[in-house]
Amino acid sequence: MPAGSKPDKPLWTEEFSVYASEDKFVLRRQFTKFLVLTSFGMLAGNVWILIKSLVRRPRTAFPELAIGRASGIASGEVKLFNYPTANDPCILVRTPSGRLAAYSQKCTHLSCAVYYARAENRLECPCHEGYFSVEDGSVLQGPPPRALPKIELETRGEQLYAIRVVENRARI
Repeated sequence: MPAGSKPDKPLWTEEFSVYASEDKFVLRRQFTKFLVLTSFGMLAGNVWILIKSLVRRPRTAFPELAIGRASGIASGEVKLFNYPTANDPCILVRTPSGRLAAYSQKCTHLSCAVYYARAENRLECPCHEGYFSVEDGSVLQGPPPRALPKIELETRGEQLYAIRVVENRARI
């Protein structure tokens, strides 16, 4: 190029070798790099969540709650109470065999209130016809995905106490 003449192309076009026509194509190497880095980022995030959940695992201490006199509930009768907080409704049933059983009153499907059906001797959810066993809280029929949480009871003299909530992991 003679001195003082203008070049046909700007100098930056020689140094910047990306052409607009080729820019819309993604190379396999770039795509693979993107997939590997994204997968590694997701793995690191999941490991971080796992570590945090293991380290911060809360140790739930349930309060004791006096429910009433054990002899005050006749066979086939029901007593409603709230445990462990005022927002957690529970149901206490004396089965026809005389055993006391207490469960959370919230259905595990959509949290509708379950009630005791004496004729069928089961707990029923009226929202979607979910049925639970009075003996162990397991699902007998319907859409609930797991058994009702059980309220452990303790009898001291004639007084009945709720002492803890046990999550039933049994599936249908």
